[in-house]
Amino acid sequence: MQAGFGDAPVTDAGMFIQIGLTVLILMLAFYLPANARMMALENNHRKFALNMHDISDAYHMAHAADRGGLFMMSSEFDAVKERMAFLRQHPDLQKLEPEILELAAQMSQISHELAETYGDTRINRARSFLQQRQEEIELFQKRLEEAQVIQNELRQWTRDVEMEETIAKSQLARLRDELFELLPELSAQLQAPSKDSSTKASSVVAMSPPRAAE
Repeated sequence: MQAGFGDAPVTDAGMFIQIGLTVLILMLAFYLPANARMMALENNHRKFALNMHDISDAYHMAHAADRGGLFMMSSEFDAVKERMAFLRQHPDLQKLEPEILELAAQMSQISHELAETYGDTRINRARSFLQQRQEEIELFQKRLEEAQVIQNELRQWTRDVEMEETIAKSQLARLRDELFELLPELSAQLQAPSKDSSTKASSVVAMSPPRAAE
């Protein structure tokens, strides 16, 4: 291969170009397989994540149906079969693979005791009980507030009555003191007319003649 740089020709240009192409091919030979393995791992990871998401959705649907008391089979084989039939008939799970549905059914059968313990009936009964307790607490709190208001009114009323009693007692004491101050004057005024009347009566008796004996 003939090549040049400006007017001067380059010696052995074909050899240098061949060496460069060889190095590029060797680099691609090492890079492409490693990149292919990485792409395969990423695809497998995405597929695994997608499968786990599908399994999780199928399991939640089967577990919700189990909590509602839909499945009645007791043996393990029949229970898994019954759950698989339910999942296959579900409109949102018809595109899933049978292996995914089988795994979700097995997971639902394993958690049957948990679904029975926390069934919808028991959960609703517990919620109703808690709601009743909450209503009772609210009613009790309301009555406490009313009792507190009544207690405050009675306390204020008692204070008013005690204050009025204190004022009445003070007025009565003042009237009594004033009456005790007036009593000596009244007793003196009453004693003076009584002495005058007794003197007049004695003089009248002395001046009157004796009555004849009958």
